[in-house]
Amino acid sequence: MRAQYNEPAAESLPAALQPLLGRTLVVVAHPDDETIVCGGLMQFMRGPCVAFATDGAPEAEFWWRKYGSREAYARLRQHEAVSALAAVGVKQALFLREYEASPHEFADQQLYRVLPRAFEELLEFSQRFHPDALLTMAYEGGHPDHDCAAFLAARLGARLQVPVFESPLYHRSNDMPHFQEWTCDSGHSVELEIKDEVLARKKAMLAQYRSQFTTLSGGFRPELERFRVQAKYDFAQPPHPGKLNYEAWEWPITPQDLCRAFQQFDSAAPSNQHTNQ
Repeated sequence: MRAQYNEPAAESLPAALQPLLGRTLVVVAHPDDETIVCGGLMQFMRGPCVAFATDGAPEAEFWWRKYGSREAYARLRQHEAVSALAAVGVKQALFLREYEASPHEFADQQLYRVLPRAFEELLEFSQRFHPDALLTMAYEGGHPDHDCAAFLAARLGARLQVPVFESPLYHRSNDMPHFQEWTCDSGHSVELEIKDEVLARKKAMLAQYRSQFTTLSGGFRPELERFRVQAKYDFAQPPHPGKLNYEAWEWPITPQDLCRAFQQFDSAAPSNQHTNQ
């Protein structure tokens, strides 16, 4: 096995998680998402690989000014991700930024604009990696890139005919932030308690993301991970009827922009490519 655990340790996990313990492709939006999503569970996977769909570097100078340039910030975020994965022995990672046709093609906050290109690269990699399952983020309206990752994983799982699982990060409800909670009920959810040496290694992952200290230090519980089979989302509709988190932040992207991009992707794709799970 890749990690520090033997087969009996992995077999002690809930039966619902067993499909994620083989060759799992974790599809996330940004460096650091994977640590919150599955920094604990990942340590039990025999063949994990993490796909980062964006470069983690938004266009606005506010995000990267102190690092000198947007490109320097993108490189730093990738370096932090590599170090975080190394803390739990994961050597395989896919950074879509390494396959860009133009600078910052896979930019933070702009993934909805390049869904076909992102899907193309994820599919090409998956056809070499041959995942047994996919794990991604919930469709919850917290960050538009997170919702795009959920959409891409749903369509990729349908194309590859492998199960897709999801985990919640954050969303807004009644004008209050909620962390690692589901926005809707959908089948059986597994709550995994991360503790002892597994938690210590997960915290070592978090420590690598020095550039994200403020974000990661508020709200998230490293001792908790939740998983379930991906819900049968209607991606033509926003994830919930209330105000979405990025609307509250007054970002220029709207839920309608996102849903329109999903519909355009599906309209242009072969019918067998976007059958929902």
